Amino acid sequence: MDALDSQGFETDGRVSALNSYENRVYSIGLVDGSSIVAKFYRPKRWSDAAIQEEHAFCKKLVERDLPVVAPLASFDGDTLFNTGLFRFCVFPTAGGRPPELDNDDQLSVIGRTLGRLHLVGENHQFKHRPAIDAARLGDQSVEFLKQSDLLPMESRNAYLPLATEIMQVVHERIQAAGDCNNICIHGDFHPGNILWGRDDTPHVLDFDDTGTGPAIQDLWMFISGDRSYAQARLGYLLDGYHEFREFDERELALIEPLRALRIVHYAAWIARRWEDPAFERAFPFFAGNRFWDEHILSLKEQRAALDEAPLIY
Repeated sequence: MDALDSQGFETDGRVSALNSYENRVYSIGLVDGSSIVAKFYRPKRWSDAAIQEEHAFCKKLVERDLPVVAPLASFDGDTLFNTGLFRFCVFPTAGGRPPELDNDDQLSVIGRTLGRLHLVGENHQFKHRPAIDAARLGDQSVEFLKQSDLLPMESRNAYLPLATEIMQVVHERIQAAGDCNNICIHGDFHPGNILWGRDDTPHVLDFDDTGTGPAIQDLWMFISGDRSYAQARLGYLLDGYHEFREFDERELALIEPLRALRIVHYAAWIARRWEDPAFERAFPFFAGNRFWDEHILSLKEQRAALDEAPLIY
């Protein structure tokens, strides 16, 4: 509350922690009865320049009438603030409900929204944001876990050869897909980062993982289930997408490699944050065999999925 007060917001003592592991996010009440959302960034994760690029991208999207919940600016135009060792930003409160993934019309609207977002992204450039690629998400994750004491000895003999094989196949599939264009994208576009408004508009949240990568990265997390179901979901998404931007269908071959990278990266992400007490409370089984048995099973299933033919449109 002191941090918010220092930037001219008059808080009234109402504070509620919101669901976020990477950063610390709070709903904070103001004396006029309204509320705002404050995000305190995890120290040392991003540079100031990288965070400012995130905010600048959000601002450009809003200027192009995209339904993006962007950080609020001070009278001086600043969106990144400091309090002690911490950096933070402030958002307006946004209401809504999760999207209905079985709703064909909503999927088409999501596709149209992404098509518009990527039109801006292909004409934007990041200098300090990360690449969304196999080296960072996959290779570095496997290497980190290889060196980590959090990977139980009894799980190493199963995990390491399997993860190494998966990464080899992922690199082969990405290379076989050809020279796909990398653009500025959301990076973590999943149903939890959309609030469906009463105006039937998907309000997009949380650009914390925005970076440079293939357009399909922002689409594939809405495509799951058996092949016929996934094929239908893809069709509605791309029907909407094509109303605003052409989609390179070679990128469909990247869906399962990108899914594999997310699974591999997930375990390393928890391990890297394990000294944060919030992670130990949220993932109590991580340091034991139960988590790793389930994780290895997921990797085996994904290894089989990598050999399936890509979806078509």
